[in-house]
Amino acid sequence: MISLLPSFVLLSILSITAHAHSHDHTSQTTLTSPPEQEEWTSKYGPQIDIGFSGPLSFSHLPQTRCLDSPSTLFDIAILGMPFDTSVSYRPGARFGPFGIRSGSRRMGSSHGWTTFWGMNPYEQGLEVIDCGDVPVSPYDNALAIDQMEAAYTTLISRPTLLSSNSSSSEGVEVISKSARFAKDGKDHPRIVTLGGDHTIVLPILRALHKVYGPVSVIHYDSHMDTGSATLRTPKGIITHGSYFLHAKEEGLLIANTSIHAGIRGKLSGPDALRHDESVGFELLPTEIIDDIGVDGIVERLRARVGDRPVYLSVDIDVIDPGLAPATGTPEAGGWTTREVKRTLRGLKGLNIVGADLVEVAPAYDHADITSIVAADLVHDFLALMTQ
Repeated sequence: MISLLPSFVLLSILSITAHAHSHDHTSQTTLTSPPEQEEWTSKYGPQIDIGFSGPLSFSHLPQTRCLDSPSTLFDIAILGMPFDTSVSYRPGARFGPFGIRSGSRRMGSSHGWTTFWGMNPYEQGLEVIDCGDVPVSPYDNALAIDQMEAAYTTLISRPTLLSSNSSSSEGVEVISKSARFAKDGKDHPRIVTLGGDHTIVLPILRALHKVYGPVSVIHYDSHMDTGSATLRTPKGIITHGSYFLHAKEEGLLIANTSIHAGIRGKLSGPDALRHDESVGFELLPTEIIDDIGVDGIVERLRARVGDRPVYLSVDIDVIDPGLAPATGTPEAGGWTTREVKRTLRGLKGLNIVGADLVEVAPAYDHADITSIVAADLVHDFLALMTQ
């Protein structure tokens, strides 16, 4: 076919091809002139990321595929778990990690100081990085749950950067509050997980148990997530409404030391409350904040968990859907964003060994409202962990 083409057409094709090859070679050639002599650098300096540009990581933190990089050490990591195939109503939380990171774009480590906390969590001498997302199966829930447990176990089994640097420079290892509760007496990294539906807490608790043993849980949610009292979930089926029941049966929770905050979902009847209590939770319904106030909520939360190792889990639907609509199972009459933030500030000083923000489903959002709220709460988690 080529032989039938007119000669001028062949010459044109050859000319274009040669030009393309020449252009590719030129574009790949390393420039010999030093960067400071180029116009951009001489005028404006380094190519930095601003709020609406650059690769997407939480708060523009350094991002590393930590599971592929055993030598990467850190003190606190952001980790996405894009899993949502155990939901009972609207799916979409697999896009939660992306949404929360997107909601954090106006944040940054250089301007993380707030009047709310009176500090910048990125300037407390701890290495905070974004470890990317766990690649989870969207087809096989049992496989996905094992993948999440394996990833979390891998990361929290590493030494912290702070303790590693201290050991090499001073000959002694840093003893943190979390090290007091670790089975090996060593400092372990802490992870803030971006969900994903709430099922992700079960593999996380399984991983934490390997390091700390059973823990207490502070659980912000509009639903109890302790399973059904009348229609028991089969042992092999784990959902975003039953994972705490499995955690209790597996010995992952310190008995009768965990607490829900913000509950208001519809129930089958009073038996559901008795069942929830048998799983080991105290319950603070949404409306009680009108009676005892934020300080009363904080007092009850702190009294319940005491000086034990604490896992903090926040379902975005604890907030009223008028303020955070992008979630799978919205319930009217929730707390305001400010009320939740104020109660979180009251948890300062607790022994938090991990935290998550779950059930953000950006497809139901408007103008990134929920993603922005979620990102701000994650900033609060980091403040709690770095004080």
